[in-house]
Amino acid sequence: MSAFSRTDTSILGRWWWTIDRWMIAAVTLLILVGLVLILAASPSVAEKLKYPTYHFVQRQLAFLPIAILVMVTSSMMSPKGIRRTAIILFSISLFLTVLTYFFGIEIKGAQRWIGFSGFSIQPSEFIKPSFVVVSAWLFAMPKWSKYNIGHLICITLYIFVAVTLLLQPDLGMAIVVSTVWCVQFFIAGLPLIWVMVFLLTGIGGTVGAYLLLPHVSSRIDRFIDPSAGDTFQISRSLQAFGNGGVFGQGPGEGSVKSVLPDAHTDFIFAVAGEEFGLIACLIIVGLFAFVVLRGLACALREDNLFILLAVSGLLTQFGLQAFVNMGSTLHLIPTKGMTLPFISYGGSSLVGVALCMGMVLALTRRRYGARGLA
Repeated sequence: MSAFSRTDTSILGRWWWTIDRWMIAAVTLLILVGLVLILAASPSVAEKLKYPTYHFVQRQLAFLPIAILVMVTSSMMSPKGIRRTAIILFSISLFLTVLTYFFGIEIKGAQRWIGFSGFSIQPSEFIKPSFVVVSAWLFAMPKWSKYNIGHLICITLYIFVAVTLLLQPDLGMAIVVSTVWCVQFFIAGLPLIWVMVFLLTGIGGTVGAYLLLPHVSSRIDRFIDPSAGDTFQISRSLQAFGNGGVFGQGPGEGSVKSVLPDAHTDFIFAVAGEEFGLIACLIIVGLFAFVVLRGLACALREDNLFILLAVSGLLTQFGLQAFVNMGSTLHLIPTKGMTLPFISYGGSSLVGVALCMGMVLALTRRRYGARGLA
């Protein structure tokens, strides 16, 4: 039985009866799966790095209550509240991302983190959801003159964000942000000529990255021809899926995680494949697909362009990030260091994804009477 009566007019009561409870259930399952896989994958990585056995588990558990609080709190906001929060968060995150060039912590050749009190934060993780909402607001602005000011401002902001991410460098996140932004622009009524411009720009940018960035060309070359360089991680990842088979070797019985440097982050899906098997992997894929499709179905009921653009963008980002992580692990696309939402280790990623889903839950709540215009 529900803890709230339909006649309950409290904040929690109204929240419970207007929120999409099926989506909350799916997200909760993803969080639980993440805890199980962090517990399975991280101890061997911690021991190799001379940390206490449950170092990464404890740190993830420290961020989990914050993430849940962020998700629940943001899901209670009105569309106007989501918009205002996104504008403030985007401004702060962009400022902190610029600061990483001067005070950032360099990890594996990338300077994306700011450290404080033994923890590190990746500001760009919060740019992703906040920029989606800001873009949706700007794209949904009415046309005040023959020039669409909202579109012009949004294009300017996108260029600045993309350049900021590329300078870190973080090509993968820049591609995700660009893809989501183009999807929003298309839904907002992008003229066909601009579709061709963006398509050609994307192709040119990919070719340019291949020619000018050695780590990009190396990853693409190794994807096309494994003999072109070191493919240790992807080889071990595929071995993990082979070892797991249909039902897996059992919790804690996997061996590949002991040699995979990023078993708790980028390659955590391989740990799921080895220890829990094909069926568990399909369930994980199904949960991600359910969240995305359920959210889009809710968004399509809206007649508010801002809400449609924001929800479509947030869910595209969520699904695309999951696809990139799982696709890299399965060698379907060139490897790219990107976390699996709610499952991979990472405090900034966990809180950032929680904010993303909190915004989706808020914008897809059933609203009666006034539509909560942005």
